[in-house]
Amino acid sequence: MKNEKAVVVFSGGQDSTTCLFWAIKNFKEVVAVTFDYNQRHITEIECAQKITEELGIKHHILDMSLLNQLAPNALTRDDIAVEDGKEGELPSTFVPGRNLLFMSFAGVLASQIQAKHIVTGVCETDFSGYPDCRDIFVKSLNVTLNLSMDNQFVIHTPLMWLNKEETWGLADELGAFDFVREKTLTCYNGIVADGCGECPACKLRKKGLNDYLAVRKGL
Repeated sequence: MKNEKAVVVFSGGQDSTTCLFWAIKNFKEVVAVTFDYNQRHITEIECAQKITEELGIKHHILDMSLLNQLAPNALTRDDIAVEDGKEGELPSTFVPGRNLLFMSFAGVLASQIQAKHIVTGVCETDFSGYPDCRDIFVKSLNVTLNLSMDNQFVIHTPLMWLNKEETWGLADELGAFDFVREKTLTCYNGIVADGCGECPACKLRKKGLNDYLAVRKGL
C-alpha cells in the first residue's frame, strides 16, 4: 500500500482524524473528502478544512444537501433533540442512508483520481446501533462499489473492532494523540476538542479518553 493512493472519508472528528493519520502512515498519497449535508454545525466543515490544511492534505468538500431534505434528524435540525434511542430504536442522530451515500460518492471520487483505497472511521464496537457502521454493511458495499464501477476498490476500516479507549491508543501509536485531542470536533453541540462534555458523543469520547489515560499512566 505504500505506493498507492487512498481517499479518506473525513469529518474532522476524532475517528476520521485518527483514520487520516493511519492513512498518511500507510499510503503514498492521501486525499480527504468531506460531505456538506447542511449538518447542524458548519464548524464541522471548518474543522475539517483546518486539519487538512495543517497536514497538507488535498481536501474535497462535496454538496450532499439533498440528504438533509430526505432525512431530517438531530444532526440536521436544531428543533430535534439529540437523544439516545429507546430500547429497540435508533438514536435521533441516525441519518438514514448517510454512509451508503458518502461511501458511494467517495468511490466515484476515488475512480476519478485513480485511487484504489477508501478509508472510513466506522466502528461496530461503539456504533450506537447505527446499521450502516456494521462490518457486514461495509463488506457488502465494497462488493457493490466494485461491481458498479468495474473496479477493485478496497474499503479500509481501521477502527471497526476498536472501542474508544483503543481508538485513543491508536492515535497515540500514530503520534497524533495531542493533535486529535486538541483539534478535532466530536461534540454534537459544535465545540472543538473536549466538547460540551454532556452530549452522547462527548460522553463516549471522554470515557474512552479517561480509560486510555488510566492505562497509559499504569504502563
